[in-house]
Amino acid sequence: MTTSPTVSRVLRDRDAALYLTAVAVSGFGTSSLWLASGVWVKDMTGSDALAALCMLAMWAPSLAGPALGALADRVPRRPLLICLNLGLAALLPVLFAVGSPGDLWLLYAVLLVYGAAGTVHDAAESALVTAVVGTGLLGDFNGLRMTLTEGVKLVAPLTGAGLYALWGGPAVACLDAACLVLAAGMCARLRVREERPVRSGTGWWRETAEGTRHLWGHPELRPLVLAGGLTMLFTSLASTAVYAVVGRLGHSPAYLGVLYAAQGAGSAAAGLLAGPALRRLGARRFAAAGIALTAVATAARAVAWDPVALAASVAGGLGLPCVLIAALTAVQRETPGPLLGRATATANTLLFTPTALGLAAGAGLVEPAGPGLLPLCGLALLATAVPLRRRAAGPAGSRSGTGAA
Repeated sequence: MTTSPTVSRVLRDRDAALYLTAVAVSGFGTSSLWLASGVWVKDMTGSDALAALCMLAMWAPSLAGPALGALADRVPRRPLLICLNLGLAALLPVLFAVGSPGDLWLLYAVLLVYGAAGTVHDAAESALVTAVVGTGLLGDFNGLRMTLTEGVKLVAPLTGAGLYALWGGPAVACLDAACLVLAAGMCARLRVREERPVRSGTGWWRETAEGTRHLWGHPELRPLVLAGGLTMLFTSLASTAVYAVVGRLGHSPAYLGVLYAAQGAGSAAAGLLAGPALRRLGARRFAAAGIALTAVATAARAVAWDPVALAASVAGGLGLPCVLIAALTAVQRETPGPLLGRATATANTLLFTPTALGLAAGAGLVEPAGPGLLPLCGLALLATAVPLRRRAAGPAGSRSGTGAA
């Protein structure tokens, strides 16, 4: 697959290339630690529930995203990214002290701090992007970031698992620390001019509310973020049926690795296509098309035939990122610089919190419903796409398409 001219422009830009490399390197370390921490706890305790708490500890701070994102608007973002990366790198050696089940509180505490720092990091990183690349290239940049992130997810967990098998959890912590130091060095080499942070003097909570009000009151951003949150809710609900799907196909649970790899390939392709598609369709139509494709893929997974299952995984991977890229790019374009950290963190909370709700609901529904849950989720996803498509046909949709160009 050849890259578009605009993607090539992003890759040739020194700061954009540095930034993307920093994202890939830090993401590699984080993905390695994410898998290894759960395996570490499982080996130490034999408990699936305690192993699952590792994921919860890293994810839970995102619920406080609007408040944590305010920090990204209070200080210069490039130095903040450097300090966060170096601070986490200095924290990770604490995991050398985890040697028995009684020490697991240390692991959970480190992962909780890691998740909180990651929430601030994501907000600052997304806000700094607008100073690194021009507005017209944001869609291409966010698409490339998605491609790199998905590509890393195909390799990093295997690396983390292999390193853990050879030398244990502390070795994976060292790998992640090294990745974070490298990412900090790349951020330090960025040559960007940032807007000076503006303090409103209204207090932390009021500053947090300003970002939420902007996001919720904006006629372009609210429908995109709501559609993204609903999409994540229904796809996570459907994902709980994946073991039943594999069973109907006659494979062992290990076959999930094949389906996830196919999905990752689709997501990587979506990242490369995102920029041109955003310019051609506009944010709402691009998001609606992606949700509709995800709906078809979700329903098709109920078909007990390997070629259909693989095609559905690729299609789902191709469709799901569209609404996320569209929403994030719109937030970056439509939000004033001083508000961007708070608005981005709030958008991330609204987009990804429904994932936990969907998984919880699916855990209770998957036994009685089985693969029959998938067509219902597909219909719900189609219903989510329709309002976006209708809006895109009107004046608001036209403005969105123009803005994307």
